[in-house]
Amino acid sequence: MKTLYRFANTALGKFIIRILFTKVSFMLPVKRLRETDTLIAFEHPKPDYPVHILLMPKLELPNFMALEANDPAFMADVVSTTQSLVEELELDKTNYRLIVNGGSNQHFPHLHFHLISGR
Repeated sequence: MKTLYRFANTALGKFIIRILFTKVSFMLPVKRLRETDTLIAFEHPKPDYPVHILLMPKLELPNFMALEANDPAFMADVVSTTQSLVEELELDKTNYRLIVNGGSNQHFPHLHFHLISGR
């Protein structure tokens, strides 16, 4: 997995990631839980928690700071998708967190949110 993260942070890796999430997200070999015009939500391929869901934009957003405050469609999708997953999985009856990493804590060069629960 470390090799994959290193590759993802190269120029070629960033290019491939950008194409995968912005143009051909339907080709991603993941278990989709939700998909909208602006995002895809799927189970983390290597989860750190019993419930570990990634919400990834289909927009070209390398990190949280690249979000535009005057374009709320993506964040509205994040909120509504997260709420529907929390209800469906009944996470509101236990515990959950929605996390976005930035700076040196962001190991994957494309904005994403983690919906986690179970620890």
